This record gives sequence, C-alpha cells and structure tokens, in this order.
Amino acid sequence: MGYVEELRSLVGKRPLILVGSVVIIRNKEGAILLQQRNEKKKRWGLPGGLMEPGESTEETAIREAKEETGLRIRSLTLFQMYSGSEFFTVADNGDEFYSVTAAYHTDHYTGQLTSKQEESLSYAFFDPTSLPDNMVGSHRRMISDYVTISTK
Repeated sequence: MGYVEELRSLVGKRPLILVGSVVIIRNKEGAILLQQRNEKKKRWGLPGGLMEPGESTEETAIREAKEETGLRIRSLTLFQMYSGSEFFTVADNGDEFYSVTAAYHTDHYTGQLTSKQEESLSYAFFDPTSLPDNMVGSHRRMISDYVTISTK
C-alpha cells in the first residue's frame, strides 16, 4: 500500500492536501514532452506525480519522470509553485484532493522514451503554441506560465 492509500484508509473520502511535482522537458527544438495518461479521459499532461515521504520536490520530479518516461533528468530549475482552490482535483476513483505542485523545467536529459501502459498510453513532443485540446487544465496553465516566464 502506498502513502496516499494509507492516508485514505485513515481519513476516508475527506479531501486531502497532496504535494507533487511536474517537469517541462524540452527537446533541442524547444518542443515540450507530454504523456497521454492512462485514465478515463485519456488527457495529455506533463510527466510528474505525488511526493513520497522523505522526498524533496526535486527528487519527486526526477523519480516520476524516470518512472513515467524512462528519461533521466538533470539540471532541474524551479519556475513556479501552484496551489489553491483552483487546483482541486477529483481522481478517476472519486478521491478528492488539493494539490500543491512544484513545476520544474529542463532540457538536460538522457535515455530513451519508454512507455509503461499502467501510466501512459503514448508520448509526444509538442510545440508550446500547438498543444493538444484534451489536456490536464492545470498543466496547460503551467506551460503557458513557463512560456511567458522564459520569453521575458
């Protein structure tokens, strides 16, 4: 049983506050890596996930990117923290939570993209001005904020 499942067994269906990280991974052309998530809505989103006990947000970002994409991340740069009522989520299983998310970016990575069917259906690099329609809304905002910050 994982950390979130343990919390759920203690608090039931009450909304939780969970900390996580996402990573904007850019290729040499400036395109951003998105994964099509293996969920009901099959939305596209950034690699990332929830923190495990004892991890830093950087360690979470590196671990999640490796688990979800097979890529080894280096030289993370934090560009924004996200929290508040607009980051309320209802998971496919009905669990409710508010996320506090550290958003990082990097263009330093090694390895080959590998698909893990339990988490991702596919991967693709997208120009940040031509993102797919079916996206995790908060991730679209994070990419927009990143583009704004990186062009200043």
